[in-house]
Amino acid sequence: MKKGKVNRAWIAQHINDPYVKLAQKHQYRSRAAFKLIGIDEQDRLIRPGMAVVDLGSAPGAWSQVLRERLARSGGGIDGRIVALDLLPMEPIADVQFIQGDFREPETLARLEEALGGVRLDLVVSDMAPNLSGVAVADAARMADLVELAVEFALRHLKPDGALLVKCFHGSGYSQLVELFKDSFVKVAARKPKASRDRSAETYLLGRHPKRPPTG
Repeated sequence: MKKGKVNRAWIAQHINDPYVKLAQKHQYRSRAAFKLIGIDEQDRLIRPGMAVVDLGSAPGAWSQVLRERLARSGGGIDGRIVALDLLPMEPIADVQFIQGDFREPETLARLEEALGGVRLDLVVSDMAPNLSGVAVADAARMADLVELAVEFALRHLKPDGALLVKCFHGSGYSQLVELFKDSFVKVAARKPKASRDRSAETYLLGRHPKRPPTG
């Protein structure tokens, strides 16, 4: 019974959520689009001409926002977007999609092959693990994804590049902040308006990687 009540409450809240309505109006695939839009309005992350990787991209809302920001008036985009997710994603014009597990070396190799040696201006990650409800285990899984994203970013970002990742404000969060401070010159935490107040979700933004790219 309780579960049914919770589900009904969630559905009611979801239907009445202003960002869900906005997403439908603007034909975004999820309300998550407004999280990236909010952060971009504050930090001016996305500019024409950029090479961007979108990790954990499905269903594609962040890739849609990236494409809008890089769109040319005559069609196509000024820049490059490569998206990756474990789940399938419906195609988005001018976005190259790779399906695979970011934790697997072979998937990373496919992503690096797709980039063809191009240095990145921006890496964004809305990745989250499948949550078990066990806080310590979930925090560890989340930390693992963030650490992989940082490692990838340090290897592929330009000297003035940036990494934006989702994480959870709770167990292990302070260690992730320290990892960012060790890895980037400028570090900031962001909680966009579209991120629900009761959610532990927050975003870490790192700019100017401290380790120069190798290779």
